[in-house]
Parts: sequence; structure tokens; C-alpha cells
Amino acid sequence: MQLRTTSTQRTYRYVRVSLVAVVLLVAVGVGAQVVGGGPLASLSASYYTPARNVFVGALCAVSLALLALSGRSLEQALLDLAAVLAPVIAFVPAPVMAGDVPGMDPNCPAMTPCVPAAAVPEVANGMLTLTVVGVVGVVAAAALARAQRTFTRGAGVTILAAAVLVAAAATWWVLSPETFLRRGHDAATLGFFTLVTVVAAVAAIRPVADSARGRRILRAVYAVTAVGILSTLLLLGVVLALRDRGVDLIALTGFPLIFTAEAVALGLFAVFWVAQTVEFWDAADPALRSAPGIPATTER
Repeated sequence: MQLRTTSTQRTYRYVRVSLVAVVLLVAVGVGAQVVGGGPLASLSASYYTPARNVFVGALCAVSLALLALSGRSLEQALLDLAAVLAPVIAFVPAPVMAGDVPGMDPNCPAMTPCVPAAAVPEVANGMLTLTVVGVVGVVAAAALARAQRTFTRGAGVTILAAAVLVAAAATWWVLSPETFLRRGHDAATLGFFTLVTVVAAVAAIRPVADSARGRRILRAVYAVTAVGILSTLLLLGVVLALRDRGVDLIALTGFPLIFTAEAVALGLFAVFWVAQTVEFWDAADPALRSAPGIPATTER
């Protein structure tokens, strides 16, 4: 039986649809830059182009949307942690080499990627901001969970894990800014998509609220998404590791391996989220509906 739509349900629907729209936003913004300004070595290199506002804004929107959809399941806990990593991807630029961005020379000291010196003050400001907001967010999440009587063991573990991520990123930046600038963006990117891969894998094996045929289709979509993202992450990890050691497979092959891998991962994230949106389109929030003091009647 389909529930009548409530304002809360509509909000969740809009947030889910918005996440798919954000992927389209990045595709259009970066695509326009590539067409008008020339090929990029990676999607992340758009940080150094006029598409920067789209790239950074989209990642911040993804972070907020994932947090807004926060719940009690394992999948939502993992997506909460992915939300913590998304702003790091946005505010800590990817290291680049000469030729990665048309018309730009990062003046790297060696034949390896680096973050241009001009961007370092921006990273410092971003990391300070993210650390302060992250600490406030962790404390607020714990306080709200206590106040709403939803502080479970799972919620505690998720909040603790988020706190560890915030502390680890801040400590890494303070103690070793050089290595953070070289690897921070890639670590956050790989971590984000690894979490999405795990969520897709979990979704592929758990029962879903749908017909038998719908369940098979959704499981297949989740499984393909998980395998696809994992494969692109492995490729991306190899290419980035070799590049950091002076072996540029992009130059050797003449193929934009990093750009392609990131684009495929982003596309699969969109596919995964469309499947999630379809699966949970008519889902109510049982915790909200059964909470003390909240009537079970629906609101139009």
C-alpha cells in the first residue's frame, strides 16, 4: 500500500533527485570547459579552470545532501562518512603537472605532480574552515542524537568515525602539509568512492522493498555499480601511484586515463543514486512516524 505523500517525504525525494542533478551540473560545467578550453588530465583539474565554482559547489552540495539523508542503517552511516570526505575533495585541489590544464604551468620542482604555490593559502583557509565546521558538526550531531533519543550504538560509532576523519585530516595537514598537498585530494577521492562502492555492495545483497522482478533489477544495478566503481578505483590508484613516481601513463598512452576513470566513477555514482531514489521513492520514515509526540496522520 502506497503512503500518502507527506512534506517530509517530499523533502527526501527532492534531496535525492537533487543529487542526480548535481552530477549533471558537474558534467555540463566541466564538459563546457573541455569543449571551450581544451582537454583536462582529470575532472579534478577543473579546480584550476573557470569550471572551479561548479566543481567546488557541486561537491559541497553532495556533502550536505548526503548528511540530510542521514539515517540509522549501515548504508546511511557509510554515506555520512562519505559526506565528510566530499568537502576535502572540493577544497584540496588535485596535484597537476605541466600539460594537465591547457595554458597553465604549475612550476612543479620535479617531474611529478604538485599543487601550485598560489593555491596553498586557499588550502590553508579551506582546511581551517573544514576543521572548525567538522568539530562543530560532530558535537552537534551527538547533542541532537541525545536530545532526540536516537543515540544508538550505531549512531555513536558513526559520529566517532566522523570525528576520527576530521581529526586525521587536520593532523595530517598540520604535521605534514607537503605530503597532504601531494596526496590529500587523491586520498579523499578514493575514500569517498570506496565508501560508495561498499554501500552499493551492501544494497546488492540485502532485501529491498519491491516486487520480485524489481528486487532482481535493483540488485543487478547495485552489483554492476559496485564492481564498476571498484574497477575504476583500482585503475585510478595504479595510474596515480605511478604518476607520483614519475611514470605518466597519460603521456605514454596518449589517453586521458584519470579523466576517464573519474568520469566513469561519477557516472556510476549517478546510476547508483537513481537506483536508490527509485527504491526509496515511496519510503516513509518509520522512526519519525512512531516517535513519541508525533501523530501518525499524514500531512499533505
